[in-house]
Amino acid sequence: MDLLPCFLLVSLVLSSSHLVSANFYNDFDITWGNDRAKILDNGQRLQLTLDQSSGSGFQSKNEYLFGKIDMQIKLVPGNSAGTVTAYYLSSQGDKHNEIDFEFLGNLSGDPYIMHTNVFSQGKGGREQQFYLWFDPTADFHTYSLLWNPQQIMFSVDGTPVRVFKNSEDLGVAYPKNQAMRIYSSLWNADNWATRGGAVKIDWSKSPFVASYGNFKAETCSASSDCSVNSWYGAEALESSEQQKLEWVRENYMIYNYCSDSKRFPQGFPAECTR
Repeated sequence: MDLLPCFLLVSLVLSSSHLVSANFYNDFDITWGNDRAKILDNGQRLQLTLDQSSGSGFQSKNEYLFGKIDMQIKLVPGNSAGTVTAYYLSSQGDKHNEIDFEFLGNLSGDPYIMHTNVFSQGKGGREQQFYLWFDPTADFHTYSLLWNPQQIMFSVDGTPVRVFKNSEDLGVAYPKNQAMRIYSSLWNADNWATRGGAVKIDWSKSPFVASYGNFKAETCSASSDCSVNSWYGAEALESSEQQKLEWVRENYMIYNYCSDSKRFPQGFPAECTR
């Protein structure tokens, strides 16, 4: 994403092979929105709120280099047009790296759009968008990222939806040298989020609320040895995962930068050959 923050919680430690379920109190800081962001249920659940005055967000206290991360989210219900719930990893600076989930709000009855993007060395523009095959506001669903030196895999409830492979051999920068924090935010993006900005937020429906919980992560710090982790060396999907990925692409993908010939009349980016 090119705009505001997003991603979630971790009770991660500085060793290389810990599976952790986070407590929001211990491992996350509320970064903006004051009391619009609330930690509930003894640290097991977090709630972000957007009203006409402000949105809200939080970030992890620590930063990490590579990981396998699961977060359950229940998105804003009803008429959420103009809102964005963002959940991502990001480093800092002009040449930053970033891995994004963004959920673009909708008019009541219309599907949410799940927007994904990858930045490496400050360059993004690698958008893929999907409709979801369930109502993401009715219950919690698990949104996952696996990030290792070979690939980045986005998954929903264990179903792979996108794989971005390391294509450094083709001259494409890959996010592997900068540690990143976890961020999440709920904010006003009605200048672009719903039908290109044509549908604005209906503030009579506010406050808008997104909920988070049941976070798990197996991660590395910038200084730890990740090679002991089973996910660290993963390069290829299993056949069942590949079939699920193809099913999502065939039935629910609505935009892929690697097939946008109007945007790339001189030819697609090199990584699109993978």
